[in-house]
Amino acid sequence: MNIDTMRAIDRNIGIPLAFVLTVWKWLTGKIRPEPVKEPQKILFIELSEMGSTILVDPALRKVKNRLDAELYFVIFQKNRASLDLIGTVTPDNTFTIRETGLVVLIQDTIRFLYWARRQQIDTVVDLELFSRFTALLTGLCGAVNRVGFYSFHNEGLYRGELLTHRVAYNAHIHIAKNFIALVNSLITDQPELPYSKEIVRDEEISLPTVRFTDQELDDMHVLVAKHYPDYQRDRQRIVLINPNASELLPQRRWMPERYVELMKKIITAAPDVVVLITGAPSEKEEADEKCRQVASDRCINFAGALKLNQLPILYTIATLMVTNDSGPGHFSSITPLPTFVLFGPETPALYGSLGNSTPIFAGLACSPCVSAANHRKTPCTDNKCLQEITVEQVFATIQPTLSLSVSSPNTETMTGTPLPG
Repeated sequence: MNIDTMRAIDRNIGIPLAFVLTVWKWLTGKIRPEPVKEPQKILFIELSEMGSTILVDPALRKVKNRLDAELYFVIFQKNRASLDLIGTVTPDNTFTIRETGLVVLIQDTIRFLYWARRQQIDTVVDLELFSRFTALLTGLCGAVNRVGFYSFHNEGLYRGELLTHRVAYNAHIHIAKNFIALVNSLITDQPELPYSKEIVRDEEISLPTVRFTDQELDDMHVLVAKHYPDYQRDRQRIVLINPNASELLPQRRWMPERYVELMKKIITAAPDVVVLITGAPSEKEEADEKCRQVASDRCINFAGALKLNQLPILYTIATLMVTNDSGPGHFSSITPLPTFVLFGPETPALYGSLGNSTPIFAGLACSPCVSAANHRKTPCTDNKCLQEITVEQVFATIQPTLSLSVSSPNTETMTGTPLPG
């Protein structure tokens, strides 16, 4: 379903439905007050952003460690694979909703409500920023503890009065810390208004590093060699370029011609480097065109070559990655890969990767132009925030990493948690 259509439905239908549900909850609460219950089965709702499934992991692990509770998750079907990268929530406890059309969205929503009540969910944590759709899921799923971001005195963000734990969204701290604040509202010993009156420290938003077997790493080298037969793993390094971003915010894309120029500079400066252009299967044609323009046999179209759960293995054997502000910038954070992320309409202060990442950000007066207050929709059709970032600037930023010896592969530094499956 088109993202603007989803926004329109969320606003025009979601707001009145949230009001009706609020009145219903108030009336039924007067007749039969909801019981207070210790969290035992906690459902997290995060539908639309693949990268957010990585950013929420510190909060998931905190609630898992602090509360003797079982974790559940609901997510859009197309984003399901991103949740499995770390595996904090088991697949059996995950429900997916299809968003390919209004009819299937309604069908899956009804199925979800039955599923949540069958699982006897007692606590729900809504991770979305002021979505009315997820507010309705929160209010209807049967949970007696309902946690989410609340607008308080902010205008234009109404989504009903359905929460039992109202958390103040803080636009001045990283989103991962905001997610921790949601969890803290369940852990605190006494009610607060607003939640959560507690410091979230930097060490709380660290991520585990995944590791892989020698066989998994060997298999990835073999796959690279299938796409580039002259590849020699002991003598050549891999640089990854991810030039795409989701349709949710296309303004996040750096100009294609600048990626082409950057790849030419990398290949010229580092004769031992093989450049792989990564992406989804649907992006193979665009990657082919970039390879044609680079005009080097060391520029390889790798779009569609991997499933999402294989990406961290590729990141483990690579030297560095340059990417738009999109999912791969977060997926690489569970590996040691030096990742350079180009930011424009978003800001790294709120959405920066939690891994070995360097943001590249022009910092124009109008940027960031998307936020919780505008449903992450910008009027901008001329992304000067990314046009201001030059090829020379990006190349100078990656140059220290690019100049490292081939004898220092990432695989020597791998420690941490094994990847599930």
